[in-house]
Formats: sequence, C-alpha cells, structure tokens
Amino acid sequence: MPTIIGHHDVKDKDHWLASPKREEVFGPLGITNIRTFVNPQNPTQVAVMMDVPDVDALMAAMQNDVMGEAMAYDGVLPETLVILVEAQP
Repeated sequence: MPTIIGHHDVKDKDHWLASPKREEVFGPLGITNIRTFVNPQNPTQVAVMMDVPDVDALMAAMQNDVMGEAMAYDGVLPETLVILVEAQP
C-alpha cells in the first residue's frame, strides 16, 4: 500500500488541524494512518501523509464536488496542492 503526501497552503492552520473532513472524505476510500504536518516557519503551509490502498480511486475522488467542498471547508488553497506518491522500486 503506497504512502501519499499532499502538501498545500491553508487559510488557518488551527481550523485545518481541527477539521473532521479528512476522515469523512478519506475514510470511505479505505485510506488509513492519516498524519498531519505544519511548517513551523510558516504555519499556513501544511501537509497530510496517509496510506492509500487505491491511488487511482484517490485521484478520481480529488476531482469530485465532495472533495472540493471538504477542501473549501478546511480552508485549503487548491492551487497550491501538490501530491507525492511513494516511489516503488
């Protein structure tokens, strides 16, 4: 199961950290071990790391309205989103 990192900017890191939306949208996709990170030098820069059983399903979900609404609720600036997928040797 590959690990994915998504990093992006947010409007308010405290709101983002407290949000239940990650579990709500990623849970149904079977995503587990969700961990959050904050840049201590610039707390508007954050990241999420998670284990993803189906990368294609995650990428498809990233295009739907539910994910867009969750990102908006969380204060994510979508134009800053970068997704990294664990390299498989």
